[in-house]
Amino acid sequence: MARYCDSVCKLCRNEGTKLFLKGSRCYSSKCAIERRRYPSGQHGQERKKQSEYAVQLREKQKVRRGYGVLERQFARYFDAATRQKLVPTGLRLLQLLEVRLDNIVHRSGLVPSRAQARQLILHGHITVNGKSVRTPSFQLKVGEVVSTAEKSKALVRKLIADNPSAGAPRWVNADLENLKVSVQQLPSREDLDQTIKEALIVEFYSR
Repeated sequence: MARYCDSVCKLCRNEGTKLFLKGSRCYSSKCAIERRRYPSGQHGQERKKQSEYAVQLREKQKVRRGYGVLERQFARYFDAATRQKLVPTGLRLLQLLEVRLDNIVHRSGLVPSRAQARQLILHGHITVNGKSVRTPSFQLKVGEVVSTAEKSKALVRKLIADNPSAGAPRWVNADLENLKVSVQQLPSREDLDQTIKEALIVEFYSR
């Protein structure tokens, strides 16, 4: 399975914003972007005027890297979003990313980062409707219940105790005491990150 193996702090610096890729470290003073808020590399501190294409590309890369999705997979999500005519393409794209199993495990507060959520899923610690699922990109439907395998409850409770992030969004029902999570409804645009400019991503793929 292909995956990004370089420094994830470099990604945050290149995008100019926190992507919360390293869990609890991102909430501390050790966060790289707190100390060096400029792109990595020899010419990172040189200010450049970005073209329209560059602005669109950076927005797409920011969202893709934040959700931990590779390029071809992200393009497939966009293609799926364009086939949904009742919902704006940009919103539908974000909804597809939000209902990924690894994202729900992270959003619910079970783990501090999506990377840790993917590791739990791949190692068989997470179940959906009582069945083990080892696919981080598994698309959850409204009403499906995500829970922790019996053997893994002590591990997950320790991760919850070490998690400095905020609680679950309102469209997710998170029972952290019993380690159960379910999707109540698809998120509306108001429920999602307001700093994301999904229109730029749509423009990027519409060139």
